[in-house]
Amino acid sequence: MNVSDGSSHQEEELLGNSTWAYSYYYQNYTVATPLLPDKTSTSKPAACEQVHIAVEVFLILGIISLLENILVITAIVKNKNLHSPMYFFVCSLAVADMLVSVSNAWETIIIYLLNNRQLVVEDHFIRQMDNVFDSMICISVVASMCSLLAIAVDRYVTIFYALRYHNIMTVRRAGCIIGGIWTFCTGCGIVFIIYSDTTPVIICLVSMFFAMLLIMASLYSHMFMLARSHVKRIAALPGYNSIHQRTSMKGAITLTILLGIFIVCWAPFFLHLILMISCPRNLYCVCFMSHFNMYLILIMCNSVIDPLIYAFRSQEMRKTFKEIICCYSLRNACTNICALTGKY
Repeated sequence: MNVSDGSSHQEEELLGNSTWAYSYYYQNYTVATPLLPDKTSTSKPAACEQVHIAVEVFLILGIISLLENILVITAIVKNKNLHSPMYFFVCSLAVADMLVSVSNAWETIIIYLLNNRQLVVEDHFIRQMDNVFDSMICISVVASMCSLLAIAVDRYVTIFYALRYHNIMTVRRAGCIIGGIWTFCTGCGIVFIIYSDTTPVIICLVSMFFAMLLIMASLYSHMFMLARSHVKRIAALPGYNSIHQRTSMKGAITLTILLGIFIVCWAPFFLHLILMISCPRNLYCVCFMSHFNMYLILIMCNSVIDPLIYAFRSQEMRKTFKEIICCYSLRNACTNICALTGKY
């Protein structure tokens, strides 16, 4: 989009100090970030090719993610066979997925309304709204990382302390862990709103991402390197349940898939944050950051894909999904029949 000749000094100042989404409201809808000229070339550098994504795409992905993750939460609450620590952590992950998709979709709608002058508010209020939306993204990404880490620890305990698992990882303890996760995430969100203009907040968020990857990599390497020898050793003990062990390994593989999808979908966003604080005026960095909406789409796709992984990997979850959907369809059919018979 072309640079507006009438852009004010106030807008440029806001752009320089803004958080990631607010800055892209101004880049995409008000003033574009000027590209630095290439001193080695006599010609003027071409602007980065913008990828414009329709607001309907964000809205559709947000609705799909909302419905899917509500289905996951309902299935876990409804089916007593899913009342285990691992599935409670999965439920926490579903809430985080739902939060990020809904916040991204809602923020996109607000930006669309502002761009089309259907919503006219002061710049200060726009900034406050953006801080709230960015805080929700911050809360959801930290909650996702912590929930994935909790699932990894749960699988680790299941595999290496199989005979003592139910004493170590109780439902009450899992509830306390989830409560601690969301208390910590809410605190992170509040800190983000207060210090949204400071670089250390972004550095802290990126550092948490890489720290989580390092911890998960350590758990995985230890888990899968020693799992086979541990299985042989524990198989000789009385009370060993091979079905339980296979279920534990299947849960670990499911977690591997979830983590892989999480990294693929969130990595561009974190790279965007790194470039935003390390080389905000470099031509190539600016070009990468200009596709910010694509990275938001990837994040929302992660929220849509996760419930499909649960359904594909868990027969019990898949069975509960079918029961809920069939029950809802049957209830609607009965309501429609009653409405029709009532007319006659």
